Amino acid sequence: MRTFVRPFTAVSLAVCALVLLPIYCDAFAQEPQVVDGMAAIVNGDVITFSQVRQLSAPREKLLRSQFTGQDLENKLKEVRQLALKDLIDRRLIIQAFKKESYQIPDHIVDQRVHDIIRESFGGDRNTFVKTLEAQNYSLGEFKEKEMERIIVQAMRSHNVKTNYIISPTKIEDFYRKHRDLFTTKEEIKLRMIMISGQKDTGNAQAQKSLAEEVLGKLASGGEFEQTAQIYSEDSTKDNGGDWGWIGRNTLAAQLEKFAFNMPVGRISNIIDYSGNYYILKVEDKRGGTTRSLAEARADIEKKLIQDEAQQIQERWIASLRQKAYIRTF
Repeated sequence: MRTFVRPFTAVSLAVCALVLLPIYCDAFAQEPQVVDGMAAIVNGDVITFSQVRQLSAPREKLLRSQFTGQDLENKLKEVRQLALKDLIDRRLIIQAFKKESYQIPDHIVDQRVHDIIRESFGGDRNTFVKTLEAQNYSLGEFKEKEMERIIVQAMRSHNVKTNYIISPTKIEDFYRKHRDLFTTKEEIKLRMIMISGQKDTGNAQAQKSLAEEVLGKLASGGEFEQTAQIYSEDSTKDNGGDWGWIGRNTLAAQLEKFAFNMPVGRISNIIDYSGNYYILKVEDKRGGTTRSLAEARADIEKKLIQDEAQQIQERWIASLRQKAYIRTF
C-alpha cells in the first residue's frame, strides 16, 4: 500500500483548511425519507436515493420556496439528477484512488475534525459529538465522509494540472471577443417630466402648449425637481421626476437615445413620443469605460487557466465513466 502523501501533502493540508460551512451543511442536511432504494450502481458500489436526497436537500429547500406545482416537480427532478451525477463522479474518483493503492494518513482527517470543532463549536468536543448524535451520525461515519472529501479534492488536484502558460494570442483573442466583460455598466442619473398628450378633453394642442410652457419655465431658471412636482404626470411626480440611476434598456428606445447622449446638466427639448411629451435632465453619468488589455490581461489569463482546468477535469471524469459499469434506476 502506498501512502498518498508525496504529490498530495500540500493539497491535503490545503483541503483541511477549507471553510466548514459547505462541508458541514452537506454532511448534516438530511431530509427524512419514507422510502429508500438503489439510485445507481457504480462498479458494484451502491448509491441510494437517501444519499441523493441528502446531497440535494439544501437546494430543494430553496426551490420549494420559489416554485410550486409542475414547475417545482421539474426543478426537483433536475436538481436530484445533478446530485446523482455528482455522487457517481465522487464514487468513481474514490474507486480510482483505491485502485492506485494510495492512502490518506489518519492524522489528516483527525486534524480536519479538530479544525471543525475549534472553528464551529468553540473547541467543545462534547457539543460536536452531541450534534452528530442528534443527526444520527456517529463520529466514525463523519470521519469517513471527511476522508472521502479529502480524497476527492486530492485526486482532482493530482489529475488536473494547471501549471501551463496561456499564449498571448489566446489572451488577446479572448479580449477582442469579450470586450463587454471588461466594460463597466453605463448608467445615468435621470429626472423626467411627462405631460400626457391626451387629457379627457382630447385637446392635444393644449397639452403640447403646456409642455412648451413648462420647458420655458425651466429655460428661465426654474428648478427641475419643483417643476416636475407641479406638472409631471408620471409615477415619479412626487419625487420631482427622479428616476435615480438607470442603465440601458430601462427607457423606451427613443427616450434612451436622447437620455444617454445628453451632456450632464443639460435639459432636453420636448420629446414627442407615443402621444406624450417628455422633458429630460441628466444629472450625472457613470460607467461605460473599458479596461485596457494590459489592465485585463491577468484576469483573462486566470479565467483561461480555470476553463482549461475544468475541461481537463471533465475529460478525466469522462474517461473514468467510460471504463466503469454504471447503472441508474
